[in-house]
Amino acid sequence: MQFKHPEILWALVLLLIPILIHLFQLRRFKKTPFTNVAMLQKVVSESRKSNTLKKWLLLLTRLLLFGALVVAFAQPFSAKKTALQQKETVVYLDDSFSMQAKSNGLSLMEKSIQDLIKNIDPESTFSLFTNERTYKNVTIKDIQNNLLSLPYSHKQLSLEEIQLKAGTLFSNTDNTSKDLVFISDFQTRMGTLTNDLDSIINTYYVPVRPKEAQNVAIDSVYLENSTTEQSKLTVLLSGELNDENLPISLYDGEILIAKSSADFKANGTAEVEFSIPSNKELNGHLRIVDNSLRYDNQFFFNINKKEKIKVLAISDSDSGYLERLFTQDEFIYNKYLLNQLDYSVLDQQNVVILDNLKVIPNSLQKVLRTFKEDGGTLIIIPSIESDLTSYNQFLSGFFATQFVENLNVNKKITTISFQHPLYKNVFEKEVYNFQYPNVKQFFKIQSRAPKILSLEGNEAFLSGTDGFYFFSTSLEIQNSNFKNSPLIVPTFYNMAAFSLKAADAYHTLGRTNTIDIPIGLGNDNILNVSKEGYEFIPLQQTFPNKVRLTFGDTPTVDGIFSINNEGEPFKNISFNYPRNESNLSYLDIDTIENKNTQDSITSLFEFLEAESSITAYWKWFVILALLLALVEVIIQKFVT
Repeated sequence: MQFKHPEILWALVLLLIPILIHLFQLRRFKKTPFTNVAMLQKVVSESRKSNTLKKWLLLLTRLLLFGALVVAFAQPFSAKKTALQQKETVVYLDDSFSMQAKSNGLSLMEKSIQDLIKNIDPESTFSLFTNERTYKNVTIKDIQNNLLSLPYSHKQLSLEEIQLKAGTLFSNTDNTSKDLVFISDFQTRMGTLTNDLDSIINTYYVPVRPKEAQNVAIDSVYLENSTTEQSKLTVLLSGELNDENLPISLYDGEILIAKSSADFKANGTAEVEFSIPSNKELNGHLRIVDNSLRYDNQFFFNINKKEKIKVLAISDSDSGYLERLFTQDEFIYNKYLLNQLDYSVLDQQNVVILDNLKVIPNSLQKVLRTFKEDGGTLIIIPSIESDLTSYNQFLSGFFATQFVENLNVNKKITTISFQHPLYKNVFEKEVYNFQYPNVKQFFKIQSRAPKILSLEGNEAFLSGTDGFYFFSTSLEIQNSNFKNSPLIVPTFYNMAAFSLKAADAYHTLGRTNTIDIPIGLGNDNILNVSKEGYEFIPLQQTFPNKVRLTFGDTPTVDGIFSINNEGEPFKNISFNYPRNESNLSYLDIDTIENKNTQDSITSLFEFLEAESSITAYWKWFVILALLLALVEVIIQKFVT
């Protein structure tokens, strides 16, 4: 038992006063002679015994009554240690898309918010955070409207990140009771449940789960281009549908252009194919109807008019292999002799190829350096008779590259760097037994540039990255048969294609996406991106013949956006939420040791209230004092 005012208990010392008075009475009795006292002595003796008993009973009753009053004023109570400490409560509320799953007609997040509003004391101060928002030291009244209008988020903090974030919201004092409440569906992608939190933090888990964990999602799309009038669009779906066909609709903007159904396999996947017109712009919007998660029931993509890449070759070669590689349907190809080149046209190119030049003039070197700094792509193919001094003067500014010596040795191209971006998605698997091209002469190279193709003995044949590529030898037919190798097509095609980072059919929110817009802007002009009710300016870098846009934290919503120049739409770009939340698989809460799990938010706060409750006993001692007063009256009246 504990006391709210223990100092009042010192008043119990005063109980000694009536005891002393009773034991050391100062009253003296005077003897008076009386005749014939035999019978009277007997009566007096019996009266004295009765008075002594009555006095002791009164003394005991009064002592108990006074003691009960003193204890009552000291306000005795009983409570757990934490109930007497100041409370700090931090609540993590999961607002990720998986909380859209329904339970009894409400989404998990809606039900959780309603339960929080009902059960949290309106006057108590606490902190609450979600995957993107933080409310520190607030009352439920302060944030009630914010919670009721809380949007779902495509972001999901891991359990470790949640613990670290919660730690920043608690104070550094040790004499407070710290409670951390997890309210989530606890998907497996959140990580592993541990007991790594500070031991002074009381952690409570409230798993909220749907009755049926079934969901169907549109995962991705890909387009197979065709030379015919129709191309094939393939849509990939995942989920469980109990062997039923799921209708799926394809829209161009808001116009329905096709409808089909998804037949799911035993592994929970499905493919749906649509035929769409080739080489036609399309603002694609796919829709399905699924009663579980809503965010993955739609998918946006767009097909823009393909921009032709401008390629300029400065060549002393009579071979026409570059013309055959860079066809007119995808490239604008021009070829100049060195002595006929107009340097002013370089600013408008995406790719410049130096093919079989014996020397690189100083004036051209300066222009090419500026061209590369402005985002252009350079491809260097030396001549067997190249002037090493001229080449090294230019190449030294790129990866500290130097042509050391000309080796007259016949070697084969034996190694392909399959991990290099140039060959990403080119090969279905790593190939080692292909027909190796060979070279008769090559330059031994010193460079920090990564090797893309290597000769026997690990000598570089093609090196470079990020818009600068160089060969170690001439590709003329008398020196190499590389022109006849299947490798030449993806090699040159991708080197040129990477010069203009075209927008994919769709992009994923939350990831860094970079695209190039082939447009020349003035110094003060900028591009903005918008859709109905939403507009932002992305990070952008301006070059003479293009603008590079980088998307990171923006946009925050999915849809088809328009890229605008001075208020006029230039082209479209699509964004979709990541599909990480679509797989409704959950952690087993029972695996954590010393866990404190509650079935619902209501039961959690009932438990916390019980842990914080204080049982007061002063009323009982007041009642006891009243009963003792009644006992004293009875003794006074009936004990003689």
